[in-house]
Amino acid sequence: MAKLSSSAQTSREPAAKDAVEDFLKRRKKATINDVAHLAQVSKKTVSRVINNSPSVREETRDAVNDIIARVGFRPDPQARGLAFRRSFLLGLVYDNPNAQYIVNMQMGALDGLRGSGTELVVHPCDWRSANFLEDIRNFVESQRLAGVIILPPIAEDRDLLALMDELDIPYIRITARSGEDATPPIHAQQIVSRDREGCRQAGAHVGELGHTRIGYISGNLAYPSAHERRAGFDAGLAEHDVTIAPELEVPGDYSFESGYAGARTLLSHANPPTALICANDEMAAAAYRAAFEKGLRIPEDLTIIGFDDAPIATRIYPPLTTVRLPTRDMARIAAETLIQTEGTVKPTVIIDAALVVRGSSGPAPR
Repeated sequence: MAKLSSSAQTSREPAAKDAVEDFLKRRKKATINDVAHLAQVSKKTVSRVINNSPSVREETRDAVNDIIARVGFRPDPQARGLAFRRSFLLGLVYDNPNAQYIVNMQMGALDGLRGSGTELVVHPCDWRSANFLEDIRNFVESQRLAGVIILPPIAEDRDLLALMDELDIPYIRITARSGEDATPPIHAQQIVSRDREGCRQAGAHVGELGHTRIGYISGNLAYPSAHERRAGFDAGLAEHDVTIAPELEVPGDYSFESGYAGARTLLSHANPPTALICANDEMAAAAYRAAFEKGLRIPEDLTIIGFDDAPIATRIYPPLTTVRLPTRDMARIAAETLIQTEGTVKPTVIIDAALVVRGSSGPAPR
């Protein structure tokens, strides 16, 4: 359709207004064809506006949205799905025992989808199951997903990413390690958190406070984040010539229960640590409980450090010193990226983690 001159555009507006008023008098339910006719554009253009396509000029988008609002048009999600051969559903796939992390990711994805007409479908899975890939295939195909957000640790699974490519489904992985760091490399749309740098800051903070007996409760070693965080803490402590003694490191899996068991073990040591570094806030909160049972004061007797800056970090007392990872923002960016790129791969997005000092860290006891 040829572009109208400004004078032609102006002369058209009263006629368009009259046409909308005539349509409203008929008390008819508006269809996409009605919107196209009243806005004097093609049906395809209306469809592109509804689906937030970047290929529509701003003035055209505004005109079509104005007509949609005035006639009360409501797109049919099923019809939209048939027209595009996919539903307007975005999948969130995960296998992670940290409930707060998953909740934050869900809320972030919903933030990114708000107003887009696309809904979120959450799919927990068992990474260790023999049917893991078949389960994901069935989920994607049955829902006819428009895209998938893949959370760690399964975001590292090469076979899963190959399956996404085979199904020709847009996806974005959230990870603590970029594809360039992986072997073999992963060439995919991704949100990468700089866990290591935030943990370096935390390790340096503990070292600066004068602690030399430092306990460590690790994350699940099947997760790249566990290795990234440990490397960061070690680097920060090394700035003050401090290391974590092997006998003061215990395994965890990011759950409260593993943090509690690990903290009890470390605090029962003949020469217990004066600082506990935990690979996430859930385990750090569990360490508070173990410290209370031992009659230890925080931070006078024991410094505790976490990671995530989850809501629990400010709900316990004293408030937890932790590394802030904006998980909700990461999921929001992932959702926005998937619905805006229309399958075009965009560069990696880097998210910084940073230390937040609160009341749980203090000088080493003399």
